[in-house]
Amino acid sequence: MLNLARVGRQALNRQPARLNAIVAEVIAILQPEREGRSVEWVIADLPVVECDPVLVKQVFQNLLANALKFTRPRVGGAQAGTPAPSPRAVIEVGHKEDEGQLVFMVRDNGIGFDMKYVDKLFGVFQRLHRAEDFEGTGIGLATVQRIVQKHGGRVWADAEVGKGATFYFTLTAAKQIESKSNGATAGGQ
Repeated sequence: MLNLARVGRQALNRQPARLNAIVAEVIAILQPEREGRSVEWVIADLPVVECDPVLVKQVFQNLLANALKFTRPRVGGAQAGTPAPSPRAVIEVGHKEDEGQLVFMVRDNGIGFDMKYVDKLFGVFQRLHRAEDFEGTGIGLATVQRIVQKHGGRVWADAEVGKGATFYFTLTAAKQIESKSNGATAGGQ
């Protein structure tokens, strides 16, 4: 909760940020979360942008931690009415340009969620899954939204139950400095 409040008060410290380096650092931080699991990381060739790298790192950390959490295999197989999860988690990070604006995305092949609840996603203490099934405080996506809005952007999601989720965000106040030319695809445990 303190982190969420701190984000609101913190001034943006814009500087050139290599997003591939930020994502790689977050993946390293999240290593304990993927112990004993088969996780395939598909990381696109991300641009260097001018933004607050500490805050953007927090955005990627929250989104990638959620992707790892919600791609964990479900004990006992699929829930009624949903397909069985893939034994291999696939988590993608990418971007595209839409009407002259960079749109970043984090996609997973996890349990997804029902889009009729999408308006609850970014609220403080709002959860779409039972606390007994998935740990968390319910402030991670609210923090993501606050950081993205601080950068003049917006965040939204698309998902389907049993088929994963994709989170998109823009950073309007961030500007692309150069295109990177060394994307990576990494697989691992």
